[in-house]
Amino acid sequence: MDAPNTLPDWNALAALGDDELPLLDTALLIARDEYPDLDPRGYTAQVDTYADALRPQLDGDIDLPARLTAINRYLFEEVGFAGNNLEYDDPRNSYLNDVVDRKLGIPISLAVIQIEVTRRLGMPLDGISFPGHFLVRLPVDDGILVLDPFNKGRPVSADELRERASPHMGGHPPDDQQLMQILAPATHRGILMRMLRNLKGLYLEQRDWERVARTADRLLKLSPGTAEAVRDRGLAYRELGYAKGAREDLARYLQMLPEADDVDSVRAALVDLSGVPARLN
Repeated sequence: MDAPNTLPDWNALAALGDDELPLLDTALLIARDEYPDLDPRGYTAQVDTYADALRPQLDGDIDLPARLTAINRYLFEEVGFAGNNLEYDDPRNSYLNDVVDRKLGIPISLAVIQIEVTRRLGMPLDGISFPGHFLVRLPVDDGILVLDPFNKGRPVSADELRERASPHMGGHPPDDQQLMQILAPATHRGILMRMLRNLKGLYLEQRDWERVARTADRLLKLSPGTAEAVRDRGLAYRELGYAKGAREDLARYLQMLPEADDVDSVRAALVDLSGVPARLN
C-alpha cells in the first residue's frame, strides 16, 4: 500500500466520534499538508519503538505514577524530547514529523507523543486543554496526576494549576469545581483542532494566507460548524483573490454569528468584495 493511503481521508473525519479520530495518524495527516512526501509509517514505527524499548522497564508490580516516571525519564532524558523555548513560534513545533525528527515541540505536540507512547503501554493518559499551556493527566487512586510535557513531564500541583489558570479567568483563581472542569480530558478532536488553531494563529501573524486558508479548511474538515474557521478562511480567500469563496464564507459567518464582536469588520470586507470579480476555481 502506498504511504499516503495509510492515513485517514480528510473528508471522512467529520463523521467520526470525537475519540474515534486516530490521534497520531490525524496529526501526521496535518503534517502531510506541509510535507507531501511524508511517509507516516516511519513515524508510527518510531513511536512503537519507544514503547518497545520501555516495556521491559515496566515489568513487575510497579504503580502507575512510577511507571509514568520511567516513561518520562526515557522520553525526555534518554531520547531527548524537549520544549522549544528558543523558537516557540516555529511552525515545525506543531508538525509531528518534525517533532520526532528534531526532538523539539510545544506542549501539545509533545503531549501527543507522550500520550501515544503511554497508551501503547496500557496506561490511560489523556490530554488537558488547559488555558495557555496544554497538559496531560493520569487517573490515580486518590484523584488525578497532572503533568507538563513541555517541562519533561514534571507533575503540576493544584496550587500551580490555579496560578496558571488565574490570568485566563479575569485574575481570579478557579475554585475546586472550576478547576476540575478545566482539567477534564480533551477529546482527540479537541486536541487536533487545538493543533490546527495554533498553526492558523502563527500563519495569521505571518500573513501567510495560503496556509491560513489551508489550516482553516482543515479545521472545518474536523468540525464543519466552526465559525471562526469559516471567517478566517474567508478572509484568507479575500487576500488570495478568491472573491467567490471569500463572499460565501464571510456571508456564512454572519449567518452563524450575527451578533459577533467583529460583525462590522466582516460586513465591511463583504462590501469591499462586492465589486471584485469572482475568480474561477
